[in-house]
Amino acid sequence: MRNMHRPGAARNAGAWEVTLVANERSGAALYVQIVQAVVADIRRGRLIPGQRLPGTRTLAERLGVHRNTVLAAYAELRAEGWIESDPARQTFVCQALPEVPLGKTTGRRSRPAAPPTGFPVEQSALPPIGDVSQGLLLGEGTPDLRLAPRVALSRAYRHVIRGRDLGVLGYGDARGHARLRQALAHMLSATRGLGVGADQVLVTRGSQMALELVSRALCGPGSLVAVEALGYRPAWQALAATGADLVPIALDAEGLRVDLLAELVQRRPLRAVYVTPHHQYPTTATLSAARRLELLDLARRERFAIIEDDYDHEFHYQGRPVLPLASADEGNVVVHIGTLSKIVAPALRIGYLTGPAPLLQRCLAERQRLDRQGDLVTEAAVAELLEEGELQRHVRRMRRIYATRRDALVASLERYLSGTLSCTPPPGGMALWAQAHEVDLERWAEQAAAQGLHLFTARHFAFDGRAQPYLRLGFASRSAEETARAIERLARLRPTSARRR
Repeated sequence: MRNMHRPGAARNAGAWEVTLVANERSGAALYVQIVQAVVADIRRGRLIPGQRLPGTRTLAERLGVHRNTVLAAYAELRAEGWIESDPARQTFVCQALPEVPLGKTTGRRSRPAAPPTGFPVEQSALPPIGDVSQGLLLGEGTPDLRLAPRVALSRAYRHVIRGRDLGVLGYGDARGHARLRQALAHMLSATRGLGVGADQVLVTRGSQMALELVSRALCGPGSLVAVEALGYRPAWQALAATGADLVPIALDAEGLRVDLLAELVQRRPLRAVYVTPHHQYPTTATLSAARRLELLDLARRERFAIIEDDYDHEFHYQGRPVLPLASADEGNVVVHIGTLSKIVAPALRIGYLTGPAPLLQRCLAERQRLDRQGDLVTEAAVAELLEEGELQRHVRRMRRIYATRRDALVASLERYLSGTLSCTPPPGGMALWAQAHEVDLERWAEQAAAQGLHLFTARHFAFDGRAQPYLRLGFASRSAEETARAIERLARLRPTSARRR
């Protein structure tokens, strides 16, 4: 007789052996202890509906009891509706469980909510980032993963794994793989004007780890840190986690208002300022040349650090990309942070930082304490792609594609939402900043989200959380046709009752 097909059976393929522990201190009969253990594991979500349980003979051997004891326990569990068996006499957790506190579901059974801790936990200074993984994200500004150099990357992985350098499988330099640091140093020198060597580069698991390390190295309780009033919330969270006092500085078309930053410095000693000067996140404004010089001079005179997040330097479509602040840093005040996530894929988790030697040493110590080292296999594979010029060719290709997609998004906005959304095409980056007219933008965003279209309005990026008539729209991850369909759908969801924001 064929085995009955069971929902959830696939999840048992290659699974670990399930261990059940009876509570011998309960004083109950042995079979009752087994029943109690199974029910308790089901209630707390350790055993899930459809999960296969050990056979009676196997479980009896593991628990050191007579098989008849397990048979009695399983009979009781089956009678109460906790477990069930198929024609092949395999035992599973029942799909329809009796009185299990599983909370809200969305068409399928989920695990119980985790119980609260038995000890106090400090609340985050800033709210966590919301999960909008379901649906279409219209403002994310991420690369098109369909175009990632997967073939070249898998080939590089194979070369590294099959190579003679077995060191990539062991412990290594916490600064990162030597070849990758050398390749990154060459890239920073050639494309960003930074005169750094491999010893001045620290490889991290993405730019977020770099931000975390720099925050820990620079800041502490009571440290004053200036941030852009519209900006990157994960960076604020890393800074705030140190106990630092964050102060937002206003922006305009030329980027950060350095004059307002100078006024702040006159009132209180400043520890650092976090900026995204190339394509300001999220407004895409480029910090003007005059303000760049003013910021560098102010930091040198007042002895505070500039944390420069250069997250998408490669993608500039008009003229030459503006060199980072670090390229003109004569006062040794700039900490430069970058990432390869926008070039290849976010899942690689490769970022880097460079800056004054004492700071790098402190960041290295923090990194060793936090994570010991990075993924040497991945780092060596990416180093190979850089050495062979594969990533450089990929960047040139994607730059052409993304420029076309930027123009396609602008054309779609003019076609479907003229008079409602307006924008100036950004010179670079992977998203644009649009202004809304005669529409309740927050209401529109709510209606769109209900239909699976997630908008990132200015409220999402505002330090004070207030609504403003702007939103960020990404263009890199979708083709021109996909963008047109998305904007057409968005236009149909526009609120009928409009008012000026």
